[in-house]
Amino acid sequence: MEATKLKAPQSFTTPLNVVVTIIGVSAVASAFLVWLVYYHQATDQANAHLAFLPALNAILNGLCTVALVIGFRHIQRRQIVQHRNAMFTAFIFSSLFLVSYITNHALHGDARFPADHPTARFLYLWILLTPHILASVVALPMILVTFFFSLSGRFTLHASIARYTFPLWLYVSVSGVVVYAMLALYR
Repeated sequence: MEATKLKAPQSFTTPLNVVVTIIGVSAVASAFLVWLVYYHQATDQANAHLAFLPALNAILNGLCTVALVIGFRHIQRRQIVQHRNAMFTAFIFSSLFLVSYITNHALHGDARFPADHPTARFLYLWILLTPHILASVVALPMILVTFFFSLSGRFTLHASIARYTFPLWLYVSVSGVVVYAMLALYR
């Protein structure tokens, strides 16, 4: 028996409630992270509990990066199932990162780069504040929309937004590792 491909009509538009939900989840997550990083008082300022979390965050970002690159290679080769599996793996690593990141910030607060290395500190803050944080805020809804299009069978729309989502998601993952490495190197 020959496998048949199901084609979803490409004239679908995303229902307004899905768009509102994706934007709402992204806005709430972003607002929560701003509150957590800038306003929440850390509960473990001595860094005595779960001190491994920043390293775990970097590892999860690194694993996400690997899964993204593998997924990209699979889609270039038209290996759809392998692409899907790699992208789900990247999504899982990113989700685990987010849980670990929130836990780390709730416990330890914001990590400060030492002021006695002004050039490195400037570079660190520029990478962290300008592109990394802004890109992560933009990436979240794009990732959710890209997954939504894929899971709902809207592959043309999925491919059209994925060409922007992929490099942004990849940049956020890689720059997260760079930020951690810089902070670890100069602490």
